[in-house]
Amino acid sequence: MTGTAHLTVERVGATLVLTLDRPEARNALSLPMLAGLYDGWLEADADDSVRSVVLTGAGGAFCSGMDLKALAGAGPADDDVRARFRADPDLHWKAMLRHHRPRKPVIAAVEGPCVAGGTEILQGTDIRIAARSAVFGLFEVRRGLFPIGGSTVRLPRQIPRTHALEMLLTGRPYTAEEAERIGLVGRVVPDGTALDHALETAALVNANAPLAVEAVKAAVLAAEGLPEPEALALELDHGRPVFDTDDAKEGARAFAEKRPAVYRRA
Repeated sequence: MTGTAHLTVERVGATLVLTLDRPEARNALSLPMLAGLYDGWLEADADDSVRSVVLTGAGGAFCSGMDLKALAGAGPADDDVRARFRADPDLHWKAMLRHHRPRKPVIAAVEGPCVAGGTEILQGTDIRIAARSAVFGLFEVRRGLFPIGGSTVRLPRQIPRTHALEMLLTGRPYTAEEAERIGLVGRVVPDGTALDHALETAALVNANAPLAVEAVKAAVLAAEGLPEPEALALELDHGRPVFDTDDAKEGARAFAEKRPAVYRRA
């Protein structure tokens, strides 16, 4: 398993847990953290025994956004990490799920601040669970900046347009309850339990046929923004091959035999 100075990687069953680990800075995004994040996404996709990913933060915080010193090239990073960013100027966008979407489901477990770049990364995740005291928001306009991590495109597609524009244009903070009400997160849980609930949700995902799960996610992403006839055609392209898999046959047998299915990604 990979990891960097500010990103830890842990395996919990079939779930890869990526933890933003810079609590002294409320897990502000640094170059080592971003490099580790991208490595984590690649590791999850490359390892067929990984069926889901949980993204969380250490020390009671999710992510307070980009470290502005790191943005200016002065933040913590060794020479090897800086060389990676010089070699791939797109690496930070891939890490933040702007230019890369893992094929495995990604579940966010949010405690504390999830603002600016944290809210932008959140929009690249698939299932979102927030602790009651979590705080969300896109503060960029308050600092004369632009939420260039994808929020002006993704947010109006994920929540009602009026709520998206209010969040983007006011730069105000949002409570977890308000984030749930507008659809930015799916569930609010007691403080200190977001990771536990995320792992429970991941276990439910992991129990399903992995080829079917990945095909469903791929179909949803492929259909985003398309007219319904085109989207429905793409759904068939992704869905039909699933019915021909051995796992589909195993699912039917297990149902008939009243036993848990044993899926083999075949």
